[in-house]
Amino acid sequence: MSILNVEKLSHGFGDRAIFTDVSFRLLKGEHIGLIGANGEGKSTFMNIITGKLQPDEGKVEWAKRMRAGYLDQHAVLQQGQSIRDVLRGAFQYLFDMEQEMNDMYGKMGEVSPEELEQLLEDVGTIQDMLTSQDFYMIDAKIDETARGLGLTDIGLDKDVNDLSGGQRTKVLLAKLLLEKPDILLLDEPTNYLDEQHINWLKRYLLDYENAFILISHDIPFLNSVINLIYHMENQSLSRYVGDYEYFQQVYEAKKSQLESAFKRQQQEIADLKDFVARNKASVATRNMAMSRQKKLDKMEVIEIAKEKPKPQFNFKQGRTSGKMVFETKDLVIGYDSPLSRPLELSMERGQKIALVGANGIGKTTLLRSILGQIQPISGTARLGDLLEIGYFEQEMKESNYNTCIEEIWNEFPSYSQFEIRAALAKCGLTTKHIESKIAVLSGGEKAKVRLCKLINRESNLLVLDEPTNHLDVDAKEELQRALKAYKGSILLISHEPEFYRDIVTDTWNCESWTTKVF
Repeated sequence: MSILNVEKLSHGFGDRAIFTDVSFRLLKGEHIGLIGANGEGKSTFMNIITGKLQPDEGKVEWAKRMRAGYLDQHAVLQQGQSIRDVLRGAFQYLFDMEQEMNDMYGKMGEVSPEELEQLLEDVGTIQDMLTSQDFYMIDAKIDETARGLGLTDIGLDKDVNDLSGGQRTKVLLAKLLLEKPDILLLDEPTNYLDEQHINWLKRYLLDYENAFILISHDIPFLNSVINLIYHMENQSLSRYVGDYEYFQQVYEAKKSQLESAFKRQQQEIADLKDFVARNKASVATRNMAMSRQKKLDKMEVIEIAKEKPKPQFNFKQGRTSGKMVFETKDLVIGYDSPLSRPLELSMERGQKIALVGANGIGKTTLLRSILGQIQPISGTARLGDLLEIGYFEQEMKESNYNTCIEEIWNEFPSYSQFEIRAALAKCGLTTKHIESKIAVLSGGEKAKVRLCKLINRESNLLVLDEPTNHLDVDAKEELQRALKAYKGSILLISHEPEFYRDIVTDTWNCESWTTKVF
C-alpha cells in the first residue's frame, strides 16, 4: 500500500535548483535511508513532504488518515512545561477521548432511556479504544522511552526551558516515538545522542513496524536499520534496494559504466563531426555527410554530472605552545547547580583528547569553563602560555544573513575575493553555495563555512565540540584525516567512536566526574 506519492517535484532557491522532476513513492513498512552530500536537498525534501515548504512544481499526496511524525529540531517547547508534560502531550488525543467519555457519564442522569442507551454504547466504544491504545499504561510507556533516551537522568520534572540543545532534541524525539505515527521522518536524529542512546534508538527502529525515512551521515547506524536507499544527487532521486554498502557498490559500478559510455559517445561524436566537416562540400560525398549529420542531430547525448568539489581541510599550524595546555584545581562546573565533583585535570602539548559520555552531563560546559567563557561554580581553570586556540562550537544559534563571501571576508579582511572564493571551495562548497546567504544553507554547508574560518587561522590548540554533526561522509573522512595530521593539541567532544578513535591519544569519560547517577 502506498503511503506517500510525490510526482514531478521541482524546487529551488533563487537561481539554484534543488530538485528537477523528482518522483518518489513510499510503501507501508519501508525503512528508507535518504542520503546525499551536504546541500543536495535532503532536509528541503522533508520540509516539502510535511507541507512546511511549498514546491515550485509537482504534487505531494498522502494516503487518507495517515499520521506522519517529523523530528523538527526547531519546534517550540513552552516555558513552564516539564519534560513529563511534553511527553504526555504525545497522548493528548487519548486524554481528549477520556474527557469526552467523562462528559458522557456526566450527562447520563439527565437523558431519556433511548439517549442513555446511545451514550452507553458510545462510552463502550471509547473505552475499548482507550484500552486498545494502552491508555492506562501511559506513564509506564513514558518512563520506558525516557529511560532509553537518557531523559530520566536529566529528571522528568525539569522545566524544558532549562534544557541544552541536545537535551531538547531528545525530548522532541521521545515525544515523536511515543506518538507512534504511521510514518516517522527523522532528520539526523543521532546528532545529539551518545553511544548508549544511539544503540537504544537502533533497537527501536529495527523493531518498528511502520515506515520511516531517515536522514543520517552516521553510516554504521544507518546501515543497521534501513532496507532501502534513496540517493539525492544532481537534482534527482535514485532508488537502491539494500543497505548503504550495497548502494556504494552499485553506485560506483553505474558511475563507471556511464563514464565509459560517455567517452565512447564523445569519440563517436568527434568522428562524425570530423567526417561531416571534411565531406559536406564535395558533391560525391555530400549525401554521406548529410546522413552522418542526421545521425548527430538525432543522437541522445549522454550527460555526466559535473564533479562536485571534495573538501580539503588543512589546518594552519601556529607557533609551539608551552608544555602545559591547561590545568584545573578543584574545578566544579555548572550554572545554577554543580554538574561535576571537584576536578583536577591537566593537558600537555601534543595530547589529543576525546571527551565522551552521555548528553547533558556537562561536556560543553567543561570546555567553556576551561576556555574562560563561563565562570565555574568553584575552583579554577588555568590556560597555558603561547596558546593560539581554534574553537568550533556545536551550534550557532543566531540566524546569519551574510553571504558566505561576506562571512569569511569579515574574518579575513586582507584576503582578496579570489582568495575568499578559493578558501570556501577548498571546504567543498560550490560557486552557488559560496554566493548564497548562510541562512539558506544546509546544516552541513554551514558547518563547512565555520570550518573554513578555523583552518585559515593559525592555531596550536583545537577545541572542537561535535564537529561532525551535519557533515556528509566525504567531509567527515577528510576532517578525520586532517585532525590526524595536525601537529598541535586537540580537545574534542564526539559521540562517534569511528571518527575519533584513530585521532586521539587519550579518551576521558566525563560520566565518572558527574554529580549525576547513571
